[in-house]
Amino acid sequence: MGRIKAGGAFLIPKLKRVGQFFGAQGLTMVSNLLYGFLCVRLLAIPDYAMYVVVFGFLGSLGVFMDTGISGCVIPLVGDQVNDKQLVADYVASLRQLSTRIFLFMAPVAAILYPLFVHNRGWSWQVVTVMVLVLLFSVWFSQIGAAYGTVLIMRRDLTRWYRDQMISSLGTLALLILFWKMHWLTAFTAILINVSGILFIGVSYYLRVRHILGVTGAGSKEKRKAIVHLALPNFPSVIFYALQGQIPLFLITLFGATTGVASVGALGRLGQGFNLFSQMNPLLIVPYFAKLAKEKVLSHYLVAVGAACGVSLAAVALAHFYPGIFLWVLGHKYYGLGHAVVLIMIGSAIRYLSGVVWVINTARKFIYWWSNISTIVLTILVQVLFIFWKRDLSTVDSVLVFNIVSAAASLVICILCGVYGFIFGPRVMEEH
Repeated sequence: MGRIKAGGAFLIPKLKRVGQFFGAQGLTMVSNLLYGFLCVRLLAIPDYAMYVVVFGFLGSLGVFMDTGISGCVIPLVGDQVNDKQLVADYVASLRQLSTRIFLFMAPVAAILYPLFVHNRGWSWQVVTVMVLVLLFSVWFSQIGAAYGTVLIMRRDLTRWYRDQMISSLGTLALLILFWKMHWLTAFTAILINVSGILFIGVSYYLRVRHILGVTGAGSKEKRKAIVHLALPNFPSVIFYALQGQIPLFLITLFGATTGVASVGALGRLGQGFNLFSQMNPLLIVPYFAKLAKEKVLSHYLVAVGAACGVSLAAVALAHFYPGIFLWVLGHKYYGLGHAVVLIMIGSAIRYLSGVVWVINTARKFIYWWSNISTIVLTILVQVLFIFWKRDLSTVDSVLVFNIVSAAASLVICILCGVYGFIFGPRVMEEH
């Protein structure tokens, strides 16, 4: 009886936090997934290919625009979160940095995107509108990231979650409305999604102005502090900005329009892991950061084992019942049964890497060699694959490329964890 009570005392608070997470985030994420799957089903293949390319490029452009600087405000402010002027000054400094990066990246994106899609057969007018949509979206994404950081810092999570939910449900409602009115095209689907980004950016900005009540003043000192803190992560951030979209980039450059749409549609299936990945920063990191040293190994193995269980279940479901996934995608993609398994394997490996990486980070198992090794090993594996496979114009070859790339990252994450348990966290003298 005592063991049962002890087990309940251990599990109940954690299950409660998990339940709160799924309650707060679940509806938003399900709505986002539903929006994506409806686009897959309702848009014609050429239209969905256009939609996929725009938001795939936007994903990488957004990471390049931020390069980790938004997340630096919280540790720099530290325990002075009640100093509203300090918070406002850091946000103003962050916005100055973001503006400078945008002024540099905007012309680069305006040149690279047309080159990236030059073999798609789209008119220059269409490509020009896409470029404008990309720049507009990434600008407001940065606003949302900057001011959303303040809401998290100030523990105004109710507003943070609420606006995410309104944006998600609102865009879903608009998508259904446009479909019912026969107005749904690639451009309307893109613009509806952009309206959600705009809403979050503006809403977070207005909320932060209200709760701070002061005008921030950017300074060279604070800009320098943000850059100094973010600088060690620049190589890995840039690397992962490209890695996450490589399958889409390859099929866009070398494949047919049907292949582009197929990779984009399959990628939606892999996003099912996002619901679990969102638990990493909100639940797993805080838990392992304060866990007693003697308990870390056993809890580490339990957490990784649970992640492996989720991954294996998803891959097994895709292997034995691919028809479920193909039904979600719609009849246009019924020939992708084998590819469903490949996308789930790649997504499962990336999910596992994420879990191991955040636990390593929480326990300060962070070493200079790990980032360098990940980049070098991943590039080496990719080069060898290209020389071996050569043909990157098919959906299957691109998805296998994604698997071997993800596996290289997972290997380094595991080695980093083993090294951390043997030699301990990185000490200050290594800085």
